[in-house]
Amino acid sequence: MRLGESVLPDVKSRVSYAKDAPFNAPLFMVTQFVLRSDKKDRAGRCPVHLVVYFEGVRLKCATGEKCRLADWNADKQHFRRSYPLAEEANDLLRLMSDNVLKWWRTLRATGQAPTLAGLRAALRPAPEPEPTTVRPVAVAYEQYRQAMRARGYSRETLRQHVVARNWFTGFEQWSGQPLDPGTYDLARHDALLGYLREVRGLAPNSLYTAVKDLKSFLRFLRDERAVCVPIELRRLVAKPADSPKLYLSAADLQALASAMLPANLVATRDVFLFCCYTGLRYSDVSALHAGNLQEWNGGRLLRLVQSKTRAGVSIYLTAAASAILDKYADAERLRLLPVHPNQVMNRYLKRVARLAGLTGSADLVSTGDGGIIRAAVPTCELVTMHTARHTFATQSLLRGMPVEVLQKVLGHKKIQTTLIYAKIVEDFQHHTMRRIWEGSPPQEDELVGAVCAVEPAA
Repeated sequence: MRLGESVLPDVKSRVSYAKDAPFNAPLFMVTQFVLRSDKKDRAGRCPVHLVVYFEGVRLKCATGEKCRLADWNADKQHFRRSYPLAEEANDLLRLMSDNVLKWWRTLRATGQAPTLAGLRAALRPAPEPEPTTVRPVAVAYEQYRQAMRARGYSRETLRQHVVARNWFTGFEQWSGQPLDPGTYDLARHDALLGYLREVRGLAPNSLYTAVKDLKSFLRFLRDERAVCVPIELRRLVAKPADSPKLYLSAADLQALASAMLPANLVATRDVFLFCCYTGLRYSDVSALHAGNLQEWNGGRLLRLVQSKTRAGVSIYLTAAASAILDKYADAERLRLLPVHPNQVMNRYLKRVARLAGLTGSADLVSTGDGGIIRAAVPTCELVTMHTARHTFATQSLLRGMPVEVLQKVLGHKKIQTTLIYAKIVEDFQHHTMRRIWEGSPPQEDELVGAVCAVEPAA
């Protein structure tokens, strides 16, 4: 027996003495397990109680275990082998005895008095909470992207969410704290908006896209992965800016078609004009192949499924559009037109527009420092491949194409999108009001070089 502690080989009793106290000091603790045969239940089982003696104080409480009289060894104070899972049950009694001993040592060290409530808590101590591991937002967001990929979302949508994931990962690195969906609140949201606006320099529409992607990500975790998201998603608000969209006039298209260009820029000009005549996006025109081309009523048309919206569209090819296809029909390629990568196309287009004389000033509106910044920028510096889609929409409306027809050609689900996308509703209104109120037809210069009549340069 060591000084300070004496433990019997079974669970009959455990005694501990004060290590630093005088030898004759009456500081000790004894534990015993007793089967209460006087409290037998209907099944003939009796509860096992624990009795603890603390320096003259006697505490007793139930252990929660029960057994029949034949399954209990009163001398050794443990379960017999006939008891189901006797070894596990006896291990539990030993654990209770150890916990009571640790509790008594704590009482001695702190000078507290033993109580029945403390004994009960010592018998079955609450498990220590497991440390919560917060995963980087990139891990959870990538799982979200993989779920969208499995559900058939378009490649463009998945690519946009890669950009959003990089924004959020950059915020974690910048702030030094994880962007945890389980603790996300408005203060954290304001910090994220400040980072995206001031550090990353996002424009209002890009900021709106980031918040929209964040809300869809949090909604996915909350509704489909049972993650507790404390913030109400409707409170995460960002408003898009109503930025003007550049489109070319009929005279601009004529200037492009007749411009003298270096040989390496001709194909870029022709592809751009083809998009002006058809309203195709870059992602769609770059993927056109012979299977998209069909004969129709003496003419030709394109049938394709749009890459962005997955909407099927049918587009009639005007004489100008057909002439461009015929120009490149003899080339041995898988695609109908020679399309460069988008960045290259946009870089070449600025040179094409400058050589075509599109140097007039355009009003460039942006936001910064809490206000609106306006600047006069040459039109040639703003032309991109997407300008062709704007041009087709605006010129089609100006020439009287019904909005419902334009909606089908562009592949929009909502007609409001078509009107916003065209961005010439005011001009269209002005032409209509002048025709109705003044009875004057459109001036000739408004329709000169109509988009459907422009022939590409040889």
